[in-house]
Amino acid sequence: MKTISIIVPCFNEQESINIYYDAMTKIKDQTNKFKFEYWFIDDGSKDKTYSILKDLQQDHSDEVHFISFSRNFGKEAALYAGLNEVTGEYVAVMDVDLQDPPEMLPEMFDLLEEKEYDCVGTARMDREGENKIISFFSNSFYKLINKMSQTKIIPGARDYRLMTRQMVEAIKSMTEYNRFSKGIFSWVGFKTKYLPYKNRERVAGNTSWNFWKLFKYAITGIVDFSEGPLMFATWMGTIFSITSILAIIAIIIRKIINPLSSVNGWASIVSIVLLIGGIQLLSIGILGEYIGKIFLEVKKRPIYIVKDKK
Repeated sequence: MKTISIIVPCFNEQESINIYYDAMTKIKDQTNKFKFEYWFIDDGSKDKTYSILKDLQQDHSDEVHFISFSRNFGKEAALYAGLNEVTGEYVAVMDVDLQDPPEMLPEMFDLLEEKEYDCVGTARMDREGENKIISFFSNSFYKLINKMSQTKIIPGARDYRLMTRQMVEAIKSMTEYNRFSKGIFSWVGFKTKYLPYKNRERVAGNTSWNFWKLFKYAITGIVDFSEGPLMFATWMGTIFSITSILAIIAIIIRKIINPLSSVNGWASIVSIVLLIGGIQLLSIGILGEYIGKIFLEVKKRPIYIVKDKK
């Protein structure tokens, strides 16, 4: 019987852990096709997540393992930590809040067993129950990054997926500090099939994601997998440089033709100066974002620090 290693990032999820484990156990017992190896990653939680995971591991030491970080390093670090520990033939990534339907695992397992695919992912068909503003910006993000990047990301794609060991090893080889898993999963290639499902709400607790965190995560994805913003800055600089040269030529010609002509339109000049200044600051900000990412990479700091592991 093959083993599915399941990576489950947890940040302040004391109310969800046992509910999740019971739901997964039910699926395993019903199918009897595979066995589970759990790797719960406590991402510096402030509640009782760590103690609950310790108790769960003691009660089910044959299949439950956990890693506890020294502080909150983020979901991307938690996923990478889990990838470095798994031993199963297949590897799944799931959220502990049961927004990722466990009942899809048997179908995902069967598809990989056919040897036609290297990965079976999931994508939400809708965002029912989600904040409309966040939904709008999420949909806009997928459209934007797919236009700007050669690495295509399926709209609504989740981290929830089942992968072969070969694909996992490829992902582990990407040791970059700034991580955007949705882009990494796509960049490494391998044949992937996506299964659609309807959006689900959390079974317990509150999400740690908010608009600002999602916005920063989106910026990370765009910067990590696209040179589009740099091209935008370059083209805007080129356009305004050419426009400025043409304007200077026009002023010189007018002065030659009519030396007594007066300069009018100070309001429009000020507006243009402010516009160009804004474009310059935007371009500098784009460059700064890329330089900041380079700065973090060259320092070679660890992606995460382990406080406890069992």
